[in-house]
Amino acid sequence: MAREFEVQNAEEFEKLIRSRDFRVYEALVSTVLKNLTSKKRHHHALSVISTDEDAVYDITIDKQDFHHTLEESLIAYEEQEKYEKCAEIKRAMDWLDKKKAEKAVSSIVESLAT
Repeated sequence: MAREFEVQNAEEFEKLIRSRDFRVYEALVSTVLKNLTSKKRHHHALSVISTDEDAVYDITIDKQDFHHTLEESLIAYEEQEKYEKCAEIKRAMDWLDKKKAEKAVSSIVESLAT
């Protein structure tokens, strides 16, 4: 389930992002790790509830951005000294790298066969 953030307005959420609030990283990493093997392309990570605007903004992660998201989040986890989670993130990044390499090899083999 996506994490919910309640803010007064979109500007407050932007401040949350700019300040590199760790809760955002937790939500993103949780979403990526839960969906590594999913076939879906987009995954709901956050819901931002803006009380002043009476609106909800849903933030999704494109599967193609999983590696980059983990890479950026790893820095935040290191800063928080959450080393067990760092190891889990690194394993997921390695797994994604392996899958990308396998896909590239498969594509080359297919092109040679035709």
